[in-house]
Amino acid sequence: MNTLKSNLKAIFQIAAVFIGTIVGAGLASGQEISQFFTLYGTKSFLGLIICTLLYIILGNIIIKLSRAFNLNSYKELISLASIGILGDAITVIVSFFMLSSAAIILAGSGALLNQFFKIPKIIGIIIMITCTLIVLFRNTAGIIEINSIIVPILITVVSSIFILYLAFSNNTGSIHQVQFITYKKNWLISSVLYSGFNILCCSGVLVPLSTEKEYNSFKNLILGVALGSIALLIISSMINFLLILNLPYTLKYEIPLLYISSRFGKIIQLILLITIWCEMLSTEISDIYSIAKSLENSFLKISYKKSIILVIIIALPISQIGFKNLISILYPAFGVISVFFMIQCTYFYMKHK
Repeated sequence: MNTLKSNLKAIFQIAAVFIGTIVGAGLASGQEISQFFTLYGTKSFLGLIICTLLYIILGNIIIKLSRAFNLNSYKELISLASIGILGDAITVIVSFFMLSSAAIILAGSGALLNQFFKIPKIIGIIIMITCTLIVLFRNTAGIIEINSIIVPILITVVSSIFILYLAFSNNTGSIHQVQFITYKKNWLISSVLYSGFNILCCSGVLVPLSTEKEYNSFKNLILGVALGSIALLIISSMINFLLILNLPYTLKYEIPLLYISSRFGKIIQLILLITIWCEMLSTEISDIYSIAKSLENSFLKISYKKSIILVIIIALPISQIGFKNLISILYPAFGVISVFFMIQCTYFYMKHK
């Protein structure tokens, strides 16, 4: 009985980490779903299902390779599947992307607290850094603990907004009734790019987790990723459904879900904003953790805690520059590279199966 209980706990914890790593402020706000799925209409739901299948398949491959070759970071995974200069180039791009992401989240967290709660930006950034350090200094256990708190909150908030909308909104007709919208057609490409992008980002946490003694049960890892993938499908589908029903209005807002939740009062909006900030925190933690683990296991051999401090020191001045235009270019490029690497990873796995 105790073994069953501990296994179930581990599965839910792994699922929470998987969800928390993929769900950032972009997904929680509705912005990512809007850009990658909603604009493709009803076929976007097929895209979400394909994403789920790819998460499960590629997550399975990453776990098996990590365990078979005793990998400890995304850098080691890339070096294994993509040998030579190409592998080095992919590592640099992934590291640069994660560093840029960490910097933008620092700036974004300060801006969010300043805009909605009138807290000075620098104080908002300090709060984010402090929370990040507290969690990361507890290593993998810290990531497990924080996501075990944040993810249930996310699921509860999104589900509540979805149920409130269905119960009280007059705009709950058929999706097909949404008029005057010309949907994009390349839904499959968008779905594959999105899943590749997310799974490569997730590998920064999934690889070291696969070889952690406390969580390295193969069955628990696989079930955890599968559960996390299905939960993501449900969360994303609810958000996508709400966004499609509110087209074209949601396209005008940086936080589409905030617009949808505005009809339910300030308290719901406040809870959503806090949830988005928490998701910023979870992404910040995942990005810095991934880079720190990579530095710890690189030829530099910088200790894990020193690596964390180093990444934050580099990210802090970058956060003041503003990388929005760079990221708009980097996101699609990173998506293409992610898909290419996942193909390489799958080929390597099949070859050495």
